[in-house]
Amino acid sequence: MRILLIGEYSNLHWGLSEGLREAGHEVCVLSNGDFWKNYRRDISLVREEGTPFAGIKYLLNAIRLLPKMRGYDVVQLINPMFLELKAERIFPFYRYLRRHNKKLFLGAFGMDTLWVKAGTDRKTFRYSDFNIGDRLVDNKSTRELIADWSGTAKERLNYMIADDCDGIIAGMYEYYAAYKSRYGSKLVHIPMPINVRDAGEAKMEQHDKVRFFIGIQKSRSEYKGTDIMLRALMRVKENYPDRCEILKAENVPFEEYTKMVADSDVLLDQLYGYSPGMNALLALTKGKIVVGGAEEEYYSLIGEKSLRPMVNVVPDEEDVYRKLENLVMNPHLIPRMKEESLQLVRKYHDHRAVAAQYLEFWQSR
Repeated sequence: MRILLIGEYSNLHWGLSEGLREAGHEVCVLSNGDFWKNYRRDISLVREEGTPFAGIKYLLNAIRLLPKMRGYDVVQLINPMFLELKAERIFPFYRYLRRHNKKLFLGAFGMDTLWVKAGTDRKTFRYSDFNIGDRLVDNKSTRELIADWSGTAKERLNYMIADDCDGIIAGMYEYYAAYKSRYGSKLVHIPMPINVRDAGEAKMEQHDKVRFFIGIQKSRSEYKGTDIMLRALMRVKENYPDRCEILKAENVPFEEYTKMVADSDVLLDQLYGYSPGMNALLALTKGKIVVGGAEEEYYSLIGEKSLRPMVNVVPDEEDVYRKLENLVMNPHLIPRMKEESLQLVRKYHDHRAVAAQYLEFWQSR
């Protein structure tokens, strides 16, 4: 098959492309590398902000690339906003892709209208980026996102693509739950893909101190709950300075980020998640412990009954603190949890097995 993957989130499409290529398929990844993360891609389409007429230049470059976006058996979009353009300008690009390719699929992998609605209805989730029980989270980030995806061209684009496309793939429990009620007939959950080929070479040594790693995106810290997790972590460090240390990264490129993860024992990930995202999976492939989203809904969806290597936390600073403290006070638990991390990611997220699930779904539609 000839497959075009447009857009990138945390190396998801590149990891998927590796599995598809190993299965003998022709794959092209067109993306901006997920901004400063600079992930690999076959065709680079980057909007150079800060330069005169940046938007016009990007639009012209996208138009020039249209001949390279046709003639595929499958096209998959990372998100309804799969180009760095206003939603109004993306409609004709979608129609072009639909007209000049055989099948088109939408990824439910991140922020979009269905995710916002699921979070703000206060029914779909016990907690999310947008709600804690019946209470809506009210901060600058959530207000902006709700305004951005509600009653706007982005919302119209999202529904148009979801209604029109051949199928929708959700990579995490959260997005599956957000799309299920409206699009259950064309929706599937497929675990996030990650290359596990080198997982056996993970650094499994025990350090004198428990090394906690936290990655910070300044623009998304409040939205992702990193601010709460960091406060809890700093308290643990203050109370147990001889038992732990902190590795902190702020907006670093992927290669540097990967090295920092490899030198740690524990990764702190998304506070409001129910299941591991791509950063968490990267840590699992390196035999690290993930503190973040690992609710029973995730394990139930993938069918896992016994492995529980991740430390699930809820959006509460005291809960995060207690669970980090438990790791610091019980370092003997860490080796077993690291081994289970490797077992889990090999069992469900191997990029080759995930690619096979994608192929089966694409071919069934």
